[in-house]
Amino acid sequence: MKMKAIIRTKYGSPDVLQFKEVEKPIPKDNEVLVKVYAASVNVDDLEHLRGTFAVRLIGPLKPKYKILGSDIAGRVEAVGRNIQQFQPGDDIFGDLTDYGFGAFAEYVCVPEDALVLKPVSMKFEEAATVTSRAAIAMRYLFAKRKIEQGQKVLVNGAGGGVGTFAVQIAKYFGADVTGVDSAEKLDMLRSIGADHVIDYTKEDFTRNGQIYDLIIDVAAHHSILDYKRALSSTGIYLIVGGSRTAILQALFIGPLISMTGSKKMGIPMKPSKREDLVFVKELIESGKVVPVIDRRYSLSETAKALRYLEEGKQRGKIVITVEQN
Repeated sequence: MKMKAIIRTKYGSPDVLQFKEVEKPIPKDNEVLVKVYAASVNVDDLEHLRGTFAVRLIGPLKPKYKILGSDIAGRVEAVGRNIQQFQPGDDIFGDLTDYGFGAFAEYVCVPEDALVLKPVSMKFEEAATVTSRAAIAMRYLFAKRKIEQGQKVLVNGAGGGVGTFAVQIAKYFGADVTGVDSAEKLDMLRSIGADHVIDYTKEDFTRNGQIYDLIIDVAAHHSILDYKRALSSTGIYLIVGGSRTAILQALFIGPLISMTGSKKMGIPMKPSKREDLVFVKELIESGKVVPVIDRRYSLSETAKALRYLEEGKQRGKIVITVEQN
């Protein structure tokens, strides 16, 4: 049988993506066949699409994965004989980052460890925004210590997928949260609970005299010494993404700063846990966290969705909807 999917056979811009018919996958004994109802696009997709240095370590000349997409929501259509947690008809969502991607398609085969049952109250489009970005937010917020009531947390690049979840989860645990992003995203950040907002084009938070107990940096472009200045005496700075220079400084200089003082800086090596996704699901069910969706595109418009992501203007997440025949 055939299915429709977004495929690529070489590295490049979104222009290399093709909307084609390919063979529908068959689940192995330890896999679940998911009929995809919605997916969402992430920076990881752009990195794999263009073939960054790290990506080419696993596929030097051509892409290892023909179908991109990590965040999915859909319905179980069939299960392998060793599957115990799910059965056909179950509505699920999950993260395929560690399992070969494949969300930009009508069907995908996934190990059951990547999936969680979708809450009845959550739409498929909402569920598709949650998995990898919420898991990253959880991993970074709790990489070094638990958030305590009244702690000052700053999220730089707060208006995107990771940032909108980080702001809301930090607020749930009682933090005083500052969101930093462009002017057009500040009202949205206030609406999801940010106590303070900063337009990065008008104010440099590393030089305004404020200090923070935790800085989660999704869009790092300053020197690591600038970030150190903005930390409290026992503050923590963790980088999610940003310029290559900023990432290299966090990777190599951050551990040296951490070893020689009470401030901790760097990139957490703690992996995401399935329990984190279950916890975020519970927060969403209780209304404590609300997925933020900017735009929706059809599966055939995935290239257009990735171009919009590249512009960096999105508020929250960009969703791919898969038409059900």
